Amino acid sequence: MNILGLGTDIIECLRIAKMIEKHGELFLNRVYTRGEIAYCSSRKGATQSYAGRWAVKEAVLKAMGTGWSRGIRWKDIEVVTDLTGKPRVEIHGVAKEICEELGISDVLISLSHCRSHATATAIAVGAET
Repeated sequence: MNILGLGTDIIECLRIAKMIEKHGELFLNRVYTRGEIAYCSSRKGATQSYAGRWAVKEAVLKAMGTGWSRGIRWKDIEVVTDLTGKPRVEIHGVAKEICEELGISDVLISLSHCRSHATATAIAVGAET
């Protein structure tokens, strides 16, 4: 596999908490998929989980090299957790189309958080040529 891009992001959890407090469901439904909301809301540290997913979305866009251009939406990038607790990313919509154009076949992620901050790293990979 070839590494096509690398992205990282860090965010203060308090920033996400304030957005949730100020905008509630409107914010959550704009940024997160139903699956992400269900997962994060079930966690003891829900704010940290939301912040981690925010950081993943930003890191993925950096790894793609696009930023928020070309019509990409927040929910185009979804963090899902497998049965072992390992997070992985699923790309949908316009972001998926762009990944296909760029030859990105997968995006590997790592995320971490504590009470104050969440961070994520994303590596965009393509098939060997």
